[in-house]
This record gives sequence, C-alpha cells and structure tokens, in this order.
Amino acid sequence: MMQSELERLVETITREKSIPRDVVVEILESAVEAAARRKYGQALDIEAQYNDELGEVELFKFVRVVDEVEDDGIEINFEEARELDEECEIGDDLGVKLEPEVDERPRSKKRGKKAKDEDRQETTLGKLLGRIAAQTAKQVIIQKVRDAERELTFNEFKDRKGELITGIVRRFEKGNIIIDLNRAEAILPRREQVQTETYRQGDRIQAYVLDITRATRQPQVVLSRTHPGLLMKLFEMEVPEIYEGIVRIEACAREPGHRAKIAVSSTDNDVDPVGACVGLKGSRVQAVVGELRGEAIDIIPWHPNPARFIQYAIAPAQVSRVYIDESTHTMELVVPDDQLAKAIGRRGQNVRLAAQLTGWRIDIFSDSKHQAMLDGARAEIERIEGIDDHVVDILVRAGFQSAQELADSEASEVAAILEIDEEAAAAILQGADAVVEMLIMEESQRRHSGPDEEAGEEAST
Repeated sequence: MMQSELERLVETITREKSIPRDVVVEILESAVEAAARRKYGQALDIEAQYNDELGEVELFKFVRVVDEVEDDGIEINFEEARELDEECEIGDDLGVKLEPEVDERPRSKKRGKKAKDEDRQETTLGKLLGRIAAQTAKQVIIQKVRDAERELTFNEFKDRKGELITGIVRRFEKGNIIIDLNRAEAILPRREQVQTETYRQGDRIQAYVLDITRATRQPQVVLSRTHPGLLMKLFEMEVPEIYEGIVRIEACAREPGHRAKIAVSSTDNDVDPVGACVGLKGSRVQAVVGELRGEAIDIIPWHPNPARFIQYAIAPAQVSRVYIDESTHTMELVVPDDQLAKAIGRRGQNVRLAAQLTGWRIDIFSDSKHQAMLDGARAEIERIEGIDDHVVDILVRAGFQSAQELADSEASEVAAILEIDEEAAAAILQGADAVVEMLIMEESQRRHSGPDEEAGEEAST
C-alpha cells in the first residue's frame, strides 16, 4: 500500500525532529481543525481525526438530530440522520463527514519547481479545506512543530541545570555564540563568555548549564564559561574524591580567564584535600587549567575559623595579625611591609578573590602603616581625661582607632571591654566627645592660620 502525502509528512517530522508520532498526529489534527473552523465558521462543532489506514485527516461536523431543521449548520433532519446512522434518535449528536472539495482553479502551465513542491505538499489538505485554508493549516503545523520541539528541549534539559555540557560552535549572533548540542541548540551569551577566550566555527566547547528557558525565538539552553560552577564541576570530573564526597569544595571564587581560588575540605582525616585536587605532579589541576585555557588556580584548605581561613585565602602573602569586626562583617589584615604587594595582588586581584571566597570584607594594612594608625589612635585616646595608659592600651587593642570611633560606640560595649559599669563607661564616652570637639577646633585653626602664616613669610622676605 502506497503512503499518502500526509503519512510521509508525519514520518518525516517524527524522524527529523525527534517528536513522538502521536504528538505529530495531534499537531496535524489541531492545525486542520483550526483551518476548518476558519473556513466553515467558528459556530460549527468541527473535529479532525487522522485516519491511519488511509493516511488522511478526516473532518467531522457534529450536528443535533431534530424533527425540523432551523439551522442546517448545527442541526440535521431526523430522516437524513437515519440514512447515516440507523440507530440515532431525536436529540442525539451525529458526526457528519465533510467531503473534500474539487479545486477547479485554473493552473498556469509555467510553474517553477518550488511551486510544484508546494502543490504536492498541499494536495491533500487543499482538497479537504481549499487552497487558502490549507496554507493556513500548513503555517499552523510549522508553528506547532516548533512549539513541540521547544517543549521537548525543555523537558530534556530542565534537570541538567548546573551540569557540564559539551557542544560544537555553530555560528555567532550579535556577540553570542550558538552551540550545537546534537538534538538542540544552546546559547553562550556575550556576558557569560571569558574575554580572553576565542572560538571558531566547529570548535568543541564545554560549558556550564546556567539556565533552561521557554524562549520562543532563541535557544532555550543558556550556557556559561564564567560561572564558578564550571570550575567546581571540572574538579568533580577530574578528582574522584570530590565525586565520591570524600573531598568537598566549600567555596569558590573566580576572575574568569585570569585567576581562581577554591577552598576544599576532607571528610576523611587520611585524605589531604589539597593534595587530592592537585594530583600526582599536578596532573589533576593542570587538566582543569587546560580546560579553562590557562586560568591560574589556587587550591587552599578550608577552615571553620574565619581568622585561620582568611590566612589561607590571602596566600601566598603571610599575615601578621587579623582583627575581626563581626558587627560589620569586616576583617583587618596586618601583613609585613614586604608582603603588602603580594596580599593585594595585581590590581587588587588577590584580595578581591579572598574576599569572595570567605564572604568577608577585607582591609589590608602593612605593619608600619598599622603601627602609625595605632600610635595616632593612642595619641587621641590618651587625651581623654580620667583614663590611664592601661585603659588606653585595652581600648586600642579592642580596635578603636580614633577618639571619634570611641565616641560613636555604646556605653554597654565599652563597659564590657573595660569590665566597668555603664556609668563609668558613659563618662569615658563624654570625654571622647570632648576630645573630638578639640580636634575639630584644632583642625579649623590650622586651616585658617596656614595661609596667613605663609603670607607673613612672603612679606618678610
């Protein structure tokens, strides 16, 4: 038995688009039904059914069986209904098949190949609906096939968010890279690309699945090469201990294309988490560096103590002291003078990554600068009446760097630090306020006296 044109169309779409046959048939039925309603009117109760044996879509108009017909579009005479179905009764709904129409439109003898192909595609639908309605049905089929493809793509990839995926670079659109995933296309937006990386058509690319959308005019799978998750997943692939859960990546920070830091811990005391990630002669970390096209990676041990963790995170610089202010979630790091450049890093890269990795705001000072700050703080606090050197030392060690900071604090906080009652602490704060006022007056006098003194010196010369 020869295949009909519609049957070939169904099989082609099923094979090429990977859409289940029942979905394609449903699309075909709904498209024909929509076109038929447009031709015959929305008021009619029309249903399209695909006949597998004939390979055709059959249209049925459902009408009510009545004694006297008032509207032949929705009603049928009882006697006529009995000729179609001997068992029907008054009040029943009867499906009447709509027969194909003969297209008597004159044809031109000179027609191109494209026109002939369209004629062949629309022959069956054209007989059933007429040429214009058949073209409408064809457009509806195309759109619904696209919708079905998008739904299949969404269902296939919706559970792969946060995974790694590999594809082939197919084309470039307005700075975005379109990637072929075999059964679907993905997009690597410009904002998710590493600026130091370049690709050509046909290149293999591995990326992190950032999101799955129900987009209508662009690929639904959104990829990223800049997300920290890419680095974490690459290590998971290269380090069996991470995949097995023995080693855990506790935190990750990246400046894509330049440098990254990861903090790792181990659930087994016999397994060195840093060594496991580095691998024999650096083989594991180098594999990750190679995939990231040379991005430098620092692997550091994670520690639950923030002060200890920050010392690891700021490596390779050494840290002399760490001051933590939990109220502002800030850390002050004091480093040897010769370590300051290392701690900050090129253009501040090292300290930025350390801050991202630990989640703390970080201020870095050299030993000499920090000592100068302490001396300045001590000089201001010493001016408060009624306190001795011991109290000054305690307040400076507690982190007060000026009389202003002390004046802005709470009496209860100072009382707890000095182990005194709040009334005595309030007196110290009042003394700090007085010192601040004196400092403001002294600064004002310096500003006003400076130009006069310079003018006097010029006049004397």
